[in-house]
Amino acid sequence: MDRLTTHVNRQAVADTLDRIYRQYHQRAYVHPDPLEFLYAWEDVQEREMVGLVAACLAYGRVVQILKSVAAVLEKMGPSPRRFATRSPFKTMSQTFSGFRHRFADGDRLAALLYGAGRVVRQFGSLENGFAAGLTPNRENLFPALNHLFDQLTRGRRSPGHLLPDPGKTSACKRLHLYLRWMVREDRVDPGGWRCVAPSELVVPLDTHMHRIGRRLGFTHRHQADRRTALEVTDGFKTFCAEDPVRFDFSLTRLGIRSELDMECLPLG
Repeated sequence: MDRLTTHVNRQAVADTLDRIYRQYHQRAYVHPDPLEFLYAWEDVQEREMVGLVAACLAYGRVVQILKSVAAVLEKMGPSPRRFATRSPFKTMSQTFSGFRHRFADGDRLAALLYGAGRVVRQFGSLENGFAAGLTPNRENLFPALNHLFDQLTRGRRSPGHLLPDPGKTSACKRLHLYLRWMVREDRVDPGGWRCVAPSELVVPLDTHMHRIGRRLGFTHRHQADRRTALEVTDGFKTFCAEDPVRFDFSLTRLGIRSELDMECLPLG
Protein backbone atom coordinates (compact mmCIF):
# COMPACT_ATOMS: atom_id res chain seq x y z
CA MET A 1 0.00 0.00 0.00
CA ASP A 2 2.83 2.43 0.84
CA ARG A 3 4.43 1.81 -2.54
CA LEU A 4 1.11 2.35 -4.32
CA THR A 5 0.46 5.54 -2.34
CA THR A 6 3.95 6.84 -3.12
CA HIS A 7 3.47 6.09 -6.81
CA VAL A 8 0.07 7.78 -6.87
CA ASN A 9 1.39 10.85 -5.05
CA ARG A 10 4.39 11.08 -7.37
CA GLN A 11 2.19 10.90 -10.44
CA ALA A 12 -0.12 13.54 -8.99
CA VAL A 13 2.85 15.85 -8.38
CA ALA A 14 4.22 15.23 -11.89
CA ASP A 15 0.83 15.91 -13.49
CA THR A 16 0.32 19.11 -11.49
CA LEU A 17 3.79 20.45 -12.23
CA ASP A 18 3.35 19.81 -15.94
CA ARG A 19 -0.11 21.38 -15.99
CA ILE A 20 1.04 24.56 -14.24
CA TYR A 21 4.14 24.72 -16.45
CA ARG A 22 2.19 24.37 -19.69
CA GLN A 23 -0.32 27.00 -18.67
CA TYR A 24 1.88 29.67 -17.07
CA HIS A 25 5.38 29.32 -18.54
CA GLN A 26 4.69 32.04 -21.08
CA ARG A 27 5.76 35.63 -21.72
CA ALA A 28 2.20 36.79 -21.13
CA TYR A 29 2.60 36.02 -17.42
CA VAL A 30 6.01 37.65 -16.88
CA HIS A 31 4.78 41.09 -15.81
CA PRO A 32 5.29 42.11 -13.05
CA ASP A 33 8.74 40.52 -12.83
CA PRO A 34 12.17 42.19 -13.14
CA LEU A 35 12.99 39.53 -15.75
CA GLU A 36 11.07 41.64 -18.26
CA PHE A 37 13.94 44.17 -18.40
CA LEU A 38 16.24 41.60 -20.02
CA TYR A 39 14.07 41.17 -23.10
CA ALA A 40 15.12 44.49 -24.62
CA TRP A 41 18.75 43.39 -25.02
CA GLU A 42 19.86 41.11 -27.86
CA ASP A 43 23.54 41.55 -27.04
CA VAL A 44 24.35 38.96 -24.35
CA GLN A 45 27.01 41.17 -22.74
CA GLU A 46 24.49 43.97 -22.34
CA ARG A 47 21.87 41.51 -21.12
CA GLU A 48 24.14 40.02 -18.47
CA MET A 49 24.79 43.50 -17.04
CA VAL A 50 21.09 44.37 -17.05
CA GLY A 51 20.32 40.98 -15.49
CA LEU A 52 22.78 41.56 -12.68
CA VAL A 53 21.17 44.90 -11.85
CA ALA A 54 17.65 43.45 -12.01
CA ALA A 55 18.52 40.38 -9.92
CA CYS A 56 20.39 42.29 -7.21
CA LEU A 57 17.45 44.68 -6.81
CA ALA A 58 14.88 41.86 -6.79
CA TYR A 59 13.83 42.09 -3.15
CA GLY A 60 11.00 43.94 -1.47
CA ARG A 61 7.70 44.96 -3.07
CA VAL A 62 7.55 44.18 -6.78
CA VAL A 63 6.27 47.66 -7.67
CA GLN A 64 9.31 49.22 -6.04
CA ILE A 65 11.64 46.66 -7.63
CA LEU A 66 10.43 47.53 -11.13
CA LYS A 67 10.64 51.25 -10.37
CA SER A 68 14.21 50.96 -9.04
CA VAL A 69 15.48 48.81 -11.90
CA ALA A 70 13.95 51.13 -14.48
CA ALA A 71 15.52 54.18 -12.80
CA VAL A 72 18.97 52.58 -12.70
CA LEU A 73 18.90 51.46 -16.32
CA GLU A 74 17.73 54.88 -17.48
CA LYS A 75 20.72 56.52 -15.82
CA MET A 76 23.12 53.90 -17.23
CA GLY A 77 22.14 55.01 -20.72
CA PRO A 78 21.96 53.14 -24.04
CA SER A 79 24.80 50.74 -23.13
CA PRO A 80 24.78 49.52 -19.52
CA ARG A 81 27.97 47.55 -20.24
CA ARG A 82 29.80 50.66 -21.44
CA PHE A 83 28.60 52.64 -18.42
CA ALA A 84 29.89 49.95 -16.04
CA THR A 85 33.23 49.41 -17.74
CA ARG A 86 34.16 53.01 -18.57
CA SER A 87 32.75 55.15 -15.76
CA PRO A 88 34.97 56.04 -12.78
CA PHE A 89 33.54 55.21 -9.39
CA LYS A 90 33.14 58.92 -8.61
CA THR A 91 31.01 59.41 -11.72
CA MET A 92 28.87 56.41 -10.79
CA SER A 93 28.42 57.67 -7.24
CA GLN A 94 27.37 61.10 -8.53
CA THR A 95 25.04 59.56 -11.11
CA PHE A 96 23.18 57.64 -8.43
CA SER A 97 23.28 60.28 -5.72
CA GLY A 98 19.93 60.16 -3.98
CA PHE A 99 19.12 56.66 -5.18
CA ARG A 100 17.61 54.35 -2.59
CA HIS A 101 16.14 50.88 -2.76
CA ARG A 102 15.15 49.65 0.67
CA PHE A 103 18.46 49.80 2.59
CA ALA A 104 20.71 50.27 -0.45
CA ASP A 105 21.90 53.75 -1.43
CA GLY A 106 23.71 55.17 -4.43
CA ASP A 107 27.19 54.33 -3.13
CA ARG A 108 26.25 50.65 -2.67
CA LEU A 109 24.83 50.55 -6.17
CA ALA A 110 27.92 52.30 -7.57
CA ALA A 111 30.13 49.73 -5.82
CA LEU A 112 28.17 46.90 -7.47
CA LEU A 113 28.37 48.43 -10.94
CA TYR A 114 32.02 49.39 -10.60
CA GLY A 115 32.84 45.83 -9.51
CA ALA A 116 30.88 44.47 -12.48
CA GLY A 117 32.80 46.73 -14.83
CA ARG A 118 36.10 45.59 -13.32
CA VAL A 119 35.14 41.93 -13.87
CA VAL A 120 34.28 42.63 -17.52
CA ARG A 121 37.56 44.48 -18.06
CA GLN A 122 39.54 41.60 -16.53
CA PHE A 123 37.69 38.57 -17.92
CA GLY A 124 35.92 39.95 -20.97
CA SER A 125 32.42 39.33 -19.62
CA LEU A 126 30.53 38.52 -16.44
CA GLU A 127 30.03 35.02 -17.80
CA ASN A 128 33.79 34.52 -18.09
CA GLY A 129 34.25 35.87 -14.58
CA PHE A 130 31.78 33.30 -13.31
CA ALA A 131 33.21 30.48 -15.46
CA ALA A 132 36.71 31.12 -14.08
CA GLY A 133 35.48 29.68 -10.78
CA LEU A 134 34.12 26.45 -12.24
CA THR A 135 35.92 23.20 -11.40
CA PRO A 136 35.82 19.98 -13.49
CA ASN A 137 34.30 17.70 -10.83
CA ARG A 138 32.03 20.25 -9.17
CA GLU A 139 29.10 19.18 -7.00
CA ASN A 140 27.25 22.47 -7.44
CA LEU A 141 27.71 26.06 -8.58
CA PHE A 142 28.29 27.71 -5.21
CA PRO A 143 32.12 27.79 -5.57
CA ALA A 144 31.81 29.51 -8.96
CA LEU A 145 29.32 31.98 -7.51
CA ASN A 146 31.73 32.59 -4.66
CA HIS A 147 34.50 33.32 -7.17
CA LEU A 148 32.29 35.81 -9.00
CA PHE A 149 31.31 37.39 -5.68
CA ASP A 150 34.99 37.79 -4.73
CA GLN A 151 35.75 39.44 -8.06
CA LEU A 152 32.78 41.80 -7.80
CA THR A 153 33.72 42.88 -4.27
CA ARG A 154 37.52 43.17 -4.54
CA GLY A 155 37.54 46.93 -4.14
CA ARG A 156 37.50 49.04 -1.00
CA ARG A 157 33.83 49.80 -1.45
CA SER A 158 31.21 47.13 -0.82
CA PRO A 159 27.81 46.69 -2.49
CA GLY A 160 26.55 45.46 0.89
CA HIS A 161 23.45 43.31 0.88
CA LEU A 162 22.78 44.14 -2.79
CA LEU A 163 25.01 41.15 -3.50
CA PRO A 164 24.45 38.04 -1.35
CA ASP A 165 27.59 36.20 -0.21
CA PRO A 166 27.67 32.60 -1.53
CA GLY A 167 30.40 31.77 0.98
CA LYS A 168 27.83 31.91 3.78
CA THR A 169 24.88 29.60 4.41
CA SER A 170 22.40 31.77 2.52
CA ALA A 171 20.40 30.20 -0.32
CA CYS A 172 21.52 33.19 -2.46
CA LYS A 173 18.13 33.32 -4.14
CA ARG A 174 18.87 36.41 -6.25
CA LEU A 175 22.13 35.03 -7.65
CA HIS A 176 20.47 31.75 -8.60
CA LEU A 177 17.64 33.73 -10.14
CA TYR A 178 20.27 35.57 -12.20
CA LEU A 179 21.75 32.25 -13.33
CA ARG A 180 18.31 30.97 -14.30
CA TRP A 181 17.73 34.00 -16.49
CA MET A 182 21.15 33.78 -18.14
CA VAL A 183 21.56 29.99 -18.55
CA ARG A 184 18.07 28.76 -19.46
CA GLU A 185 16.84 29.75 -22.89
CA ASP A 186 13.18 29.39 -23.81
CA ARG A 187 10.04 31.50 -24.20
CA VAL A 188 10.47 32.97 -20.69
CA ASP A 189 14.19 32.91 -19.80
CA PRO A 190 16.28 34.67 -22.49
CA GLY A 191 19.57 32.86 -21.74
CA GLY A 192 22.87 33.62 -23.43
CA TRP A 193 25.42 31.96 -21.13
CA ARG A 194 26.94 28.68 -22.35
CA CYS A 195 29.42 27.94 -19.55
CA VAL A 196 27.08 25.65 -17.59
CA ALA A 197 24.06 23.50 -18.41
CA PRO A 198 20.52 23.99 -17.06
CA SER A 199 20.95 20.66 -15.23
CA GLU A 200 23.42 22.37 -12.86
CA LEU A 201 21.15 25.20 -11.80
CA VAL A 202 19.84 25.53 -8.25
CA VAL A 203 16.30 26.61 -7.44
CA PRO A 204 16.15 30.32 -6.44
CA LEU A 205 14.83 29.63 -2.96
CA ASP A 206 12.80 32.21 -1.07
CA THR A 207 10.09 31.69 1.54
CA HIS A 208 7.52 31.06 -1.20
CA MET A 209 9.52 28.32 -2.94
CA HIS A 210 10.47 26.94 0.46
CA ARG A 211 6.79 26.41 1.27
CA ILE A 212 6.26 24.76 -2.10
CA GLY A 213 9.26 22.46 -1.54
CA ARG A 214 7.94 21.43 1.86
CA ARG A 215 4.43 20.81 0.55
CA LEU A 216 5.78 18.62 -2.25
CA GLY A 217 7.90 16.66 0.25
CA PHE A 218 11.24 17.73 -1.23
CA THR A 219 12.49 19.00 2.13
CA HIS A 220 11.45 18.95 5.77
CA ARG A 221 13.86 21.66 6.85
CA HIS A 222 12.53 24.85 8.41
CA GLN A 223 15.31 27.18 7.26
CA ALA A 224 15.32 28.56 3.71
CA ASP A 225 19.10 28.28 3.44
CA ARG A 226 21.65 26.77 1.05
CA ARG A 227 21.16 23.20 2.22
CA THR A 228 17.40 23.51 1.78
CA ALA A 229 17.84 25.02 -1.70
CA LEU A 230 19.92 22.00 -2.71
CA GLU A 231 17.35 19.58 -1.24
CA VAL A 232 14.49 21.27 -3.08
CA THR A 233 16.54 21.24 -6.28
CA ASP A 234 17.19 17.51 -5.84
CA GLY A 235 13.43 17.04 -5.46
CA PHE A 236 12.76 18.75 -8.76
CA LYS A 237 15.54 16.72 -10.38
CA THR A 238 13.49 13.56 -9.81
CA PHE A 239 10.94 15.03 -12.23
CA CYS A 240 13.31 16.80 -14.65
CA ALA A 241 16.98 15.96 -14.13
CA GLU A 242 18.13 17.87 -17.20
CA ASP A 243 16.41 21.10 -16.12
CA PRO A 244 15.32 21.10 -12.45
CA VAL A 245 14.62 24.84 -12.46
CA ARG A 246 12.19 24.67 -15.40
CA PHE A 247 9.20 24.84 -13.01
CA ASP A 248 10.49 27.84 -11.04
CA PHE A 249 8.82 30.61 -13.05
CA SER A 250 5.43 28.94 -13.35
CA LEU A 251 5.36 27.97 -9.66
CA THR A 252 6.17 31.51 -8.59
CA ARG A 253 2.90 32.55 -10.24
CA LEU A 254 1.23 30.96 -7.19
CA GLY A 255 0.26 33.88 -5.02
CA ILE A 256 0.49 36.28 -7.97
CA ARG A 257 -2.28 34.84 -10.10
CA SER A 258 -5.65 34.99 -8.35
CA GLU A 259 -6.69 31.60 -9.79
CA LEU A 260 -3.66 29.84 -8.32
CA ASP A 261 -2.83 29.08 -4.71
CA MET A 262 -0.78 26.58 -2.74
CA GLU A 263 -3.75 24.27 -2.31
CA CYS A 264 -3.58 23.29 -5.99
CA LEU A 265 -0.37 21.37 -5.23
CA PRO A 266 -0.73 17.78 -4.03
CA LEU A 267 1.03 16.75 -0.86
CA GLY A 268 4.25 14.93 -1.71
